[in-house]
Amino acid sequence: MLVALKPLHDTFCVKHINVCTYQAVSGSGKDGVEELLQQSSAYIDQRSIDKKVYPKQIAFNSIPFVDCFLENNYTREEMKMVWETHKILDENISVNPTAVRVPVLVGHAESIYIETEKEIDIELAKNCLNEFAGISVIDDVQEVDFPTSFEHGHGTDDVYVGRIRKGLSKNNSLNLWVVADNVRKGAALNSIQIAENLVGSEM
Repeated sequence: MLVALKPLHDTFCVKHINVCTYQAVSGSGKDGVEELLQQSSAYIDQRSIDKKVYPKQIAFNSIPFVDCFLENNYTREEMKMVWETHKILDENISVNPTAVRVPVLVGHAESIYIETEKEIDIELAKNCLNEFAGISVIDDVQEVDFPTSFEHGHGTDDVYVGRIRKGLSKNNSLNLWVVADNVRKGAALNSIQIAENLVGSEM
């Protein structure tokens, strides 16, 4: 999320984020992958399904629970998005997160809505995303082309962004869809890529 939002924050000054993540089972490691495969096979064969890694069946399902619940009723994974945004981008940005585990092997996806201090120019938004190292924009309405976890969510360090469109009710709002390889990506690599862009812009 933060790699995709960094150029938008630099250009338009992000003030608020609504984000829903759709997280692959590989985020839970090998055990998560094996549970999805075993449950999928059992479901198709009409056998009983065992649950060990997740509190609910993950095969052919979505679970709005990643990590553990905290005292504020958000999960730790959801709060990590808040903390990392404040640490890496700006502590004044408000973040409203929901994290969902989905039956995908590799490749986290995010539906992101932002509100900014400045009015959004959609072409400028696309250009600043395109020019930011580590981001690949795939956003062709005519060809019905956009990033997906299966096609773009594994084997690369790039962050893929599509479905870029202004909000319906506010001129200072933007929606986008983001996909990345969760095995290769993470807060550490995000920070490195953002830092590299900052250094590059100063040279």
